[in-house]
Amino acid sequence: MKVQVFMLNQDDPSKCTAAKLVKFGIAKQVRKASDRTMILDPFAEKIVLRIDRQYIDSITAIDCSWEFAQKTFRKKFGGLPKRLPPLLAGNPVNYSKIAKLTTAEAIAGALYIMNFKDLADSILNKFKWGHTFFELNQDLLREYSNAETDDQMSEISREYGLAA
Repeated sequence: MKVQVFMLNQDDPSKCTAAKLVKFGIAKQVRKASDRTMILDPFAEKIVLRIDRQYIDSITAIDCSWEFAQKTFRKKFGGLPKRLPPLLAGNPVNYSKIAKLTTAEAIAGALYIMNFKDLADSILNKFKWGHTFFELNQDLLREYSNAETDDQMSEISREYGLAA
């Protein structure tokens, strides 16, 4: 699975997880999305599912500031827009906040749900707080990766007291 990032350069470059993924050769910086890529969009209607791996050859994250996210994601980036189910941030800036993930956490979460667990691990191993994301979401990610429909994902979220 190819990992790609569309960088909008809206955040502090020294704290940008997407830039670090590009620097380490884990992700490729792109300017255009292909039709067979999943676009991680926190406002998309559909949720990332395990079965999605059959329809895509890459995953693309739009790296932008949470401050501008709503405006940014009104634009169409192509590909297959999907949102993550509720997950807790493990990064020190938004620790344990629901859905306030870094680009690296979002990519790793989507990869884990689609059963690319080794790749998800290799992404978060680049960050000293990366293990925290998996520790906070261990049970959720395991259950999400077994769900087959958006309704099942929403039910799992409700069982954990998280809004879907």
